[in-house]
Amino acid sequence: MEKLRAAGLFGRELVPLSGSLAKRYNDCLKMLGVSSTKLKQFSIDGLGWSPEIALEKKDNYYLNIGEANTNAIVVSPDQRGKPVHMPSHSFDRDIMQAVFAAYEKEIRDITKDAALCLHLDQKIDAFYEPFDLLRYDKIEVTFEILNALDEKQKEQKQLIKEYQKGNNFIDREIHKKLLSFAKTYGDLRHRKLYLEPITLEVSSFYTRAFGGVFVLTDFIKDVLVFEDEEVFKKAIKDIDHDVLLFHKAHDELMVTLVSHLILESDLKKTMRTPRYERVKKQFFSEYLENPSHSVKEVLDSHLLFKKYLNTMDIEVQKKINGVEIYYQKKIVNRDIKMGDYIDEVYLKTLHQPHSSIEEEHEELIWKLLTKIAPKDPLHLYWYDKDQFYKAYASWEPSYQDWVIECILENNKNEKA
Repeated sequence: MEKLRAAGLFGRELVPLSGSLAKRYNDCLKMLGVSSTKLKQFSIDGLGWSPEIALEKKDNYYLNIGEANTNAIVVSPDQRGKPVHMPSHSFDRDIMQAVFAAYEKEIRDITKDAALCLHLDQKIDAFYEPFDLLRYDKIEVTFEILNALDEKQKEQKQLIKEYQKGNNFIDREIHKKLLSFAKTYGDLRHRKLYLEPITLEVSSFYTRAFGGVFVLTDFIKDVLVFEDEEVFKKAIKDIDHDVLLFHKAHDELMVTLVSHLILESDLKKTMRTPRYERVKKQFFSEYLENPSHSVKEVLDSHLLFKKYLNTMDIEVQKKINGVEIYYQKKIVNRDIKMGDYIDEVYLKTLHQPHSSIEEEHEELIWKLLTKIAPKDPLHLYWYDKDQFYKAYASWEPSYQDWVIECILENNKNEKA
């Protein structure tokens, strides 16, 4: 991970915490019922998630209470606009953006001497079956201030009212209470310490609940796509819900996604894109054995790529060049089938979101496609970081270097 960290691709754009900020964060963990961290220094993302604490606890989702409800911690206004590195839902980042847009001034004020715990609540205490996800249409974000400053503010205002009654201004007990409040909490009278809950509508989304499920409700028919095969097998026994159910590995899924105008495939167009070259090189690297050059050198050189390709088994060469071979053969025989020449996973990988997909759903569909066919290392990093980091650890070192360079180059140009 050190190479990724050095390149700014692991834990990038995090907010460093130490001293009083780290203490407030620990106090928030206690409010959430989570054990404190022993770390004196660590960093957090826009949701308040820390990669260092996740490693310490061996739990990437230590902020959550079950799978149904997510929590967030805000201890600094610098968290605004920061990435959400380990989201439980595809909309977690959008929720944090909405919170900061609504309460930027209030957050800046509160975090001067306190912190906020956020509860992302959809009014479902727990998920009992995947079909509960179809009820997931609204998220209410509620706020809890560290040390209950909002309640202390009410107490302080009430004390001041008492102080102003009759001759209470000479009451030493009230004096002591007011001074104690002032020393501990300062003057709370004019601060806005109550944040109204925010309600946001949710449509299609991804959740890691039930081993990972895509809930697609904005298309021709509701579709649930499962990552976990055992959960899928249990779900298909249900006959009470009018919804299409698929496991991510099912071939019928691709047919349905295309017929429902969720995915489309234009291989001739895709062949001219950098994405096609990345996918082809990924397939090639899987079959490259004991090269006398580094993998990065081979992938960066057209001549070396061809040299090593020609040393591979003929069937492997056909697999890697299947798309080109298919179109060459089609010139002679228009009746040939794609599946006879192009690897099934290759075909799945080269699909893309349908051109009619709304922008708000495009990233979700790319994420779905990446789950179905995780063969583009750049898209794996963009849309499924958890799996990217796991895959990265198994890659040959110079291939890691090639992927890092690829990500850095494409990050400059945004998602291409």
